[in-house]
Amino acid sequence: MTEMIAAEPAMAERVAQRSLANPAMSQLLESTRLAVERNEPITTTGCGTSEHAAMAAAALLADAIGPERAHLVGASQALDLARRPQPGGLVIGFSHEGGTWATNEALTRSRATGARTALVTVSRRSPGAAAVELVLETREQDQSWCHTVGYLSPIVVAAVLSSALAGGELDPVALRALLEIATDELAAQDAASALATCVRLVVAGAGIDLVSARELALKVEEGSELPATALHTETVRHGHLAAATAKTGFVLLLTDAEPGGEPVRDQALAALRSARALGMPTVAILGARLGTQVPLELTPAGRLTAPEANGIAPLAEAILGSAIPLQLLAERLARARGRDPDPIGRDDPRQAAAAEA
Repeated sequence: MTEMIAAEPAMAERVAQRSLANPAMSQLLESTRLAVERNEPITTTGCGTSEHAAMAAAALLADAIGPERAHLVGASQALDLARRPQPGGLVIGFSHEGGTWATNEALTRSRATGARTALVTVSRRSPGAAAVELVLETREQDQSWCHTVGYLSPIVVAAVLSSALAGGELDPVALRALLEIATDELAAQDAASALATCVRLVVAGAGIDLVSARELALKVEEGSELPATALHTETVRHGHLAAATAKTGFVLLLTDAEPGGEPVRDQALAALRSARALGMPTVAILGARLGTQVPLELTPAGRLTAPEANGIAPLAEAILGSAIPLQLLAERLARARGRDPDPIGRDDPRQAAAAEA
């Protein structure tokens, strides 16, 4: 996981460059535009980390299409989509190695009922590639089961697609610069040290930040074996803090990338004040413009920055710029707790048996 995170800025630049030159991207762009013109549904799907990538892709595509037709785009958990396959429109699957049964079933069944299908995966030789009409390769294999490259690389593909759909082009050099600026190992180490003795974490975000919150919670549970729950920022104060104590860590993601952000900022600050009242060790991952708007005393365990970069749309900037901070925090937390994040617990025979059950 450590090496994968360090490699991500250069990796993301490569994925963006290849995607821009990939004929399959042009075909997927055409299929997406066709679905919009026909008012047909566009659904993204996946499982685990890939489900989070699918959620990010749906948000980026809806933003690119614009508010009048954003309702056409949605993300679906793959098992739900397999149960109720989509009979038309476009379904885009996300699966790092292309071997997830539920994702492949969702794609196979949706294609059989009339949907056009595509898969974003590491290689066209993956098992899932046979289930779809169109394959977009990332060609970047994650070397850890605690996926980082497997999360970021498909989001880069989605960012290239959404930028083109909006009439622009994602700048690979600007993307690499964004991710390099986002790499603050010292801040991640300090925050992880402050959270290391917690018995559980609550992770919160709203809008596209909820995707990042879900991914962080997953990485914490996989890598640190520490219970973590991802909640919408508003939901945090609707009963969940009744179970919180000074041994419950709180991590807030707030990039303020979407329109009408004032209510979200207000509720985020309210959640931080509640956490402070309970003595919860609190960390924030904040958009670059928000640092001065969040009092330092509300983030006593530290803060990391999701930076900005020219040439990248705000929503893509938010999800891409948050990726390395959340991954570094999870990786450093695993270290601080004396865990190796790479096997995601499967070096324990019971965990290995559970994974195969």
